[in-house]
Amino acid sequence: MHVKFWGVRGSIAVSGAAFARTGGNTTCVEVTHAGHRLILDGGTGLRALGAAHGFAPMRAHLLFTHLHWDHIQGVPFFTPALHPDSALTFVGPQRDTGSLQEALAVQMRPPQFPITLDRLVGARTFRDVRLDRPFDVGPFKVTPLDQQHPDGVVVYRIEAGGKALLFATDTEHGGGRDRRFLALAEGVDLLVQDAQYTWAEYSGESGPGRAGWGHSAWEEAVALAQAAQVKRLALFHHDPTRDDAGVDSLESLARLEFPRTFAAREGMGVAL
Repeated sequence: MHVKFWGVRGSIAVSGAAFARTGGNTTCVEVTHAGHRLILDGGTGLRALGAAHGFAPMRAHLLFTHLHWDHIQGVPFFTPALHPDSALTFVGPQRDTGSLQEALAVQMRPPQFPITLDRLVGARTFRDVRLDRPFDVGPFKVTPLDQQHPDGVVVYRIEAGGKALLFATDTEHGGGRDRRFLALAEGVDLLVQDAQYTWAEYSGESGPGRAGWGHSAWEEAVALAQAAQVKRLALFHHDPTRDDAGVDSLESLARLEFPRTFAAREGMGVAL
């Protein structure tokens, strides 16, 4: 199983020399195994993935954790979705506020956007996630779990080829530990964990308090990795104000407590 990071930023895309090494695109991660492809979230990093693939057919499942802007804004610009021979399945949570298909349609209609969702002719199927119910996608076994975030978020454990990944972006642990989360994370080869804040930022010791904003601190990511005995930890969903030097600093601090930690950066690939 191979993991590639196309977008690692949270909340809003950023640009500039100070962010170039980490990358400024929002959430999108590609997972491949035995010729099959999963794409996790459709932030602006999805546009970059599509540009690299080109205007050519693609077969893939896109799994959405939730439907906030920074996780869906790349969808209208995803070139393979415009190809008539693509076979893309979009999978996401059904919420009281609407379905995945409805959320994507809303962002692609006047006055917000010039073309509508039905122009994405390669998007063949839309499916709702049944929470806590594992499902198979080709060689992948996918187990979803609902977690704390405004309007909810789904984390996904993905298993294939004897390896396991837990994709846990936009989770707010708030200093606590969900036993269901730890059980799902136990022993995974890679935990990709939201680490947008420092604890001082989250708790309000440094600037406005971020409790209730739907994200976690890097200290919590490390504690979860230790408790679940994961093999590697990727700090993810970097704050848009966190420049390269800031990301490097958090990575170094985290490694003092959990040496098998790295900060996710655009273009990085990880073989599991």
